[in-house]
Amino acid sequence: MVNIPNILAFIRLLLAPIMFLLLVNQDAEIFEGIHPSWLNYAAAFIFVVASATDFFDGYIARTFDQITTMGKILDPLADKMLTLAGFLGLMMLDAASPWAIFLIITRELFITGLRVSAVAEGIDIAASWMGKVKTVVQMIAIGFLLMGWVGGEILLWIAVVLTLYSGYEYVRDFFKSVKM
Repeated sequence: MVNIPNILAFIRLLLAPIMFLLLVNQDAEIFEGIHPSWLNYAAAFIFVVASATDFFDGYIARTFDQITTMGKILDPLADKMLTLAGFLGLMMLDAASPWAIFLIITRELFITGLRVSAVAEGIDIAASWMGKVKTVVQMIAIGFLLMGWVGGEILLWIAVVLTLYSGYEYVRDFFKSVKM
């Protein structure tokens, strides 16, 4: 049986490097004659499409009972690849605070490691509501920053706060689970 949510997550995984390449290769010969802002708009369009797949894969998986083990791995991996590609691309373009991006990436790597350790211990740390809100705000911030819209930097710092707080929640939940 074809699993649409997994296909959507895989598409998101494939779109992340395409968006990143549009952002960081603006001087490449292939883009000669194309104004860099148009490449940013193209990257933003790809990012919006990829972000939409995140909403739809979750909705379809829950509504039509298509939640799979592969999806539980693929979905957060695709989310991380997409947001990391966006943040790194923005940082390389000097379009976002490197400190904010450093904090977000550090938290993402740490929590990913923690979740892998939890799985090794037989502990399932499910995605939290705050983790989902954090991802949405990160995606909105990236979209605003890619488009050069007012408020992008403020949204980025809001994303930092939510990212660090949700990271705290994951650490807290991990240690609660270990004690039991």
